[in-house]
Amino acid sequence: MGSLGVPAARSRTYGCGVQAAWTEERIPANAAASIAAALDLPKIGQLLVFFSPALAAAELSQALSAEFAGIPVAGCSTAGQICPDGFSEGGVLAVALPRKGFRIVSRVLQDVRSITIERGTEIVRDLRAQLDSAGGTGRHRFALCFIDGLSNSEETIVSALGWALDGIPLAGGSAGDNLHFAKTALLHNGQVHCEAALLLLAETEHTVRTFKHDNFEPTDKKLVVTACDSESRTVFELNAELAAYEYALAAGVADGSLSPMSFAAHPVVVRIGGNYYCRSIQKVNPNGSLTFFCAIDDGIVLTMARAKDMALAAEEELKKLDGEAGGLDLVLGFECVLRRLDSEMHQVKHRMCEIYRKYNLIGFHTYGEQYNSMHLNQTLTGIVIGPKDRLHVH
Repeated sequence: MGSLGVPAARSRTYGCGVQAAWTEERIPANAAASIAAALDLPKIGQLLVFFSPALAAAELSQALSAEFAGIPVAGCSTAGQICPDGFSEGGVLAVALPRKGFRIVSRVLQDVRSITIERGTEIVRDLRAQLDSAGGTGRHRFALCFIDGLSNSEETIVSALGWALDGIPLAGGSAGDNLHFAKTALLHNGQVHCEAALLLLAETEHTVRTFKHDNFEPTDKKLVVTACDSESRTVFELNAELAAYEYALAAGVADGSLSPMSFAAHPVVVRIGGNYYCRSIQKVNPNGSLTFFCAIDDGIVLTMARAKDMALAAEEELKKLDGEAGGLDLVLGFECVLRRLDSEMHQVKHRMCEIYRKYNLIGFHTYGEQYNSMHLNQTLTGIVIGPKDRLHVH
């Protein structure tokens, strides 16, 4: 127990100086107090907070402002946290970036549905200027982006920011609410935001890169979107048939039994520039339509995909990154909630937790993943932080 009678949070410090602290506490004031007690506060330059929607966002934000006075705070609600000791669907994970070796500036992007390339350029230019005025060298920079996962605006945001970042690697995730699909929350320096996004621009003495990973390969089964509402990301017809029926037929399941587990096990992918990217289904609606986690439009050709061994594929990817880096100090990862559901369904969740612990991967489960200028689904993306000057910037 902590000094205030609050259960102590667990903590870990990584080779790059980043601290992590996590707790299953669901009372916001207690969670903030236990996290603060577990961290070395004078060393923190920026606090990232990923939390269960079971905690009231406004109360948590207020408590964090009190416990971490003078320290910038940014974060979001999730569909689960990836903690140093495994997956969690409750409580809070805090990731504390150190003052030494890191500089971080941030902005809230309001009214995300109408963001333009011009506005994205202006925001990025301002953040770059802030880093430059702090004596930055510009050598090892990266961006983090957290977006309201129910705003249907991720593609617009990352394309605008990606163009403006001009080669600065970006990774991030869409905020979630544990599959309730009701409301997500973003935290930024004492304020709670919805239908918004957060952009953090960082400079570090450590070399960094982004990565993306999935465990699927395409089949020969095709589904053409023949009727949809692109604004709400809802598909009414596939191959000129009721969407839920046609998808279930292609997946080999009963259309009356469709669930997030079905969508996790039977993903659809779209081919872009010779590569396949997942276009995950969020839910089936009472009228037999399907709502997606990503942009969708009439005429898009979806391909049913089959899964490869998730744990084996993840370990191969992280082992490759580890070899390129000469050791992974930290991987800040953003993983689709459907991957977590898939790991549970195939009973490899424990293996996945072990692999992520082995390769120092922490982060949260998302409603969508950001990778440079792309919004992805059913993917693991992230920022690799390697030893100083050992890894080329991508």
